[in-house]
Amino acid sequence: MTAAPLKVWFDRGGRLLRLRLARPKANVLDAAMIGAIAAALAQHRDRADVAAVLLDAEGPHFSFGASVEEHLPAKCAAMLKEFHALLQAMLDFPAPILVAVRGQCLGGGLELASAGSLIFAAPDAKFGQPEISLGVIAPAASCLLPARIGPGAADDLLLSGRSIDAAEADRLGLAAAVANDPEAAALAWFERNIAGKSAAAVRFANRAARGALAETFGRRIGAVERLYLDGVMATRDALEGLNAFLEKRAANWEHR
Repeated sequence: MTAAPLKVWFDRGGRLLRLRLARPKANVLDAAMIGAIAAALAQHRDRADVAAVLLDAEGPHFSFGASVEEHLPAKCAAMLKEFHALLQAMLDFPAPILVAVRGQCLGGGLELASAGSLIFAAPDAKFGQPEISLGVIAPAASCLLPARIGPGAADDLLLSGRSIDAAEADRLGLAAAVANDPEAAALAWFERNIAGKSAAAVRFANRAARGALAETFGRRIGAVERLYLDGVMATRDALEGLNAFLEKRAANWEHR
């Protein structure tokens, strides 16, 4: 029997919803993981006493990203639709979502973290959108990162595919804090800043603060998703890059 991809429980007297990716070490965001996170958020969205969510992961890495197999033509349309719906649900969630990151936070993993409110990073955390190195693009990050770190820094990550460390993520404003124990840092932030406040007030403040990003994402993601499906996936190099990754070989680019 396969273990559940996500652990869900309540902390801090029911005020904090805990979500933990539970498929280490990669914590790949496949259909099962995406569905489990979406279901947990939908189930607890209207619980009035929940003042925040803490999303973290088992193992040494937050997430290596989305399933590359599910990026292939037969599955990519359904995968993108479900993943982008999850990110929209995170952006629209009434309570702030805190994210604790250790190790690799790449591709869809960074898109997932970027849809949260505040990221707490371990010193060993690495953040990146390596999709370009596989001959494809990162649709959700193309909508989220410019708002979070500015257009120039977002262009750098999206066009280069390079990873940045926790210190650079902190400097760019992607990470709210760097701490040896990011889970403990997120919990301390919750205790210091949220626990003593009205959950109703926090939820309204969160909606007000995140409304612009949620609206921008909702307005743009459909067009970028179509660009991916109708443009990128029609190129020879997209299929070559994805297959080369799965076959563990260097890609042979034809630039078409």
